[in-house]
Amino acid sequence: MGPRRDTVRVVVVIVSMVLAIVGSAFGSGAFGGQPIQDASGGALAADSTLLAPGTGAFQIWSVIYLGLAAHAVLQALPSRRTAARHRRIGWLAAASMLLNAAWIISVQLDLLALSVPVIVALLVVLIAIVLRLGPAEGAAERIVTDGTFGLYLGWVTIATVANVTAVLTAAGFTGAGLPADAWAVAVLVVAAAIGVLTAVRDGARTTPALALAWGLAWIAVARSTAAPESTPVAVAAAVAAVVVLLAPLALRLRGVPTRRPLGTA
Repeated sequence: MGPRRDTVRVVVVIVSMVLAIVGSAFGSGAFGGQPIQDASGGALAADSTLLAPGTGAFQIWSVIYLGLAAHAVLQALPSRRTAARHRRIGWLAAASMLLNAAWIISVQLDLLALSVPVIVALLVVLIAIVLRLGPAEGAAERIVTDGTFGLYLGWVTIATVANVTAVLTAAGFTGAGLPADAWAVAVLVVAAAIGVLTAVRDGARTTPALALAWGLAWIAVARSTAAPESTPVAVAAAVAAVVVLLAPLALRLRGVPTRRPLGTA
């Protein structure tokens, strides 16, 4: 891979980061956009479904966007742009930022059904990024790159759950004979299982667990303090958050085996 292609990749990541931040501003109500909780008829509001996180949960986006901006700068440094890990994840990182902007646009345009394949694609891309990272070289890489994409993955995992639930609810799905609480608890069990599996597969990084647990905890808060209230869902979400947090810690105590990152020979 030559220097020219490295330069193109670096520039594409920077441009994608700028577009993602502009999209974020649009999704917060700037440039004529609507706040996400108000867009698409309020389908993604904190009180729209049993699996919608409380409003405070979305503060994590500020940290993620700051991390993406820092990553864009880091990967552009002369000492980093030819690093193997940035070559492995660079195009995927750009794709994740563009998909993020595409998701915001789909919601703003009331294309709620389209938002599902977009956020699922984003989740798949983030999984691929985290699995391609490998061991970090130095504190800057560990904090900026690993930390940012770990948080990004963990949050998008729970955001995907909330998004799919919102689309099904808006489409009139009533549970196929099962109570809504039962469906919500089952989905939370799956989310916790995904969190544990992520810890097992990615070397027990803590940031995906932190972000996923953050989202689960805010579901617990929302379902115990605001409509639609549900004690079973609140308890299940709280338990799932604890399980997700403990998984990487338990794996580290046992000794996490070193895995070859995807994309390496």
